[in-house]
Amino acid sequence: MALHATAFSFTGVSTSSKASRSSLLSVFPAPRRCTVKAASQYPPSIPRCKIQGRALPSDNGPLEKDESSLVVCFGEMLIDFVPTISGLSLAEAPAFKKAPGGAPANVAVGISRLGGSSAFIGKVGEDEFGYMLAEILKENNVNSDGMRFDPGARTALAFVTLRKDGEREFMFYRNPSADMLLQEDELDLELIRKAKVFHYGSISLITEPCKSAHIAAAKAAKDAGVILSYDPNLRLPLWPSAESAREGILSIWDTADIIKISEEEISFLTQGEDPYDDNVVRKLYHPNLKLLLVTEGPEGCRYYTKDFSGRVKGIKVDAVDTTGAGDAFVAGILSQLASDVSLLQDEGKLRDALSFANACGALTVMERGAIPALPTKEVVLNALLKSVA
Repeated sequence: MALHATAFSFTGVSTSSKASRSSLLSVFPAPRRCTVKAASQYPPSIPRCKIQGRALPSDNGPLEKDESSLVVCFGEMLIDFVPTISGLSLAEAPAFKKAPGGAPANVAVGISRLGGSSAFIGKVGEDEFGYMLAEILKENNVNSDGMRFDPGARTALAFVTLRKDGEREFMFYRNPSADMLLQEDELDLELIRKAKVFHYGSISLITEPCKSAHIAAAKAAKDAGVILSYDPNLRLPLWPSAESAREGILSIWDTADIIKISEEEISFLTQGEDPYDDNVVRKLYHPNLKLLLVTEGPEGCRYYTKDFSGRVKGIKVDAVDTTGAGDAFVAGILSQLASDVSLLQDEGKLRDALSFANACGALTVMERGAIPALPTKEVVLNALLKSVA
């Protein structure tokens, strides 16, 4: 399976994917004319028009998957550029490996890799990278009926610095990028309403029109009885200020049924309180929440419900790149939850599902890039067997 993870060396050599674009143009015809809508918050040179996305047909026919356990992931899909050598600044890096990314898209692909049923809703540019990302979803059997293409804005890019310990620092190119321009009238509401789980982050809340689209999509899911899953995925450089990030993330907090947060995000949201104190974590537990998950990297995770709480140990591995580890964890738990909602009330089942999710996250940090590193169910189960052997 091709994963389009290519090393880029910026030495004046141009790269091209005309063959890939030609094959995709047979599926996506040349963009039709559209009316440019006035929008004061965006530069007038950037047209905002509706390009109705279509699902990419599979060359070998779609894999049989249980649509009753569908997880729909909403938000951004972009290109991550990761240095080929860890521990260097972006300026010092001799080359970058390009890899598809974006937290909601990572989760969608992660679920599909694990044998689950998933779909992605979001917007990319009508450009080479946008076509590449559409092809990635197709290759990974992710439903892309809700994907849209913008002819006036580029697909988002993120350059990711890897420190020597594998942790990351980000530099984004979005002003604005296509994912920020998804409009409410472009939503595939039918796809959203038939989901078992609707998963999203907070980056889609930063600017309009995507913020309104996000809120409308979540409302449609909630009204249809779909389980809402929220991973804030804090990226401070994308928000106007720390306070606006805190307010934005918490603005939709009480509507979620499941929330996954990291230790750092607890400290941020509680303005510096101890993320290891259960009383602090419980402050973030709203009355209608079914499950609150706290990831702790290699240490595993903590879980909190109305009736029980605990910790599940992680699998220790040598970290190369932590990009996508949290998304792999989310894919792991949602793939289990979508097929058996009863684990929310059964602590034994929940702990087994979280062991599975921890293994998904651990395996992902062993390779560079997010989507290329996401494991299959077989690989995860083998890792779990080795960990208890």
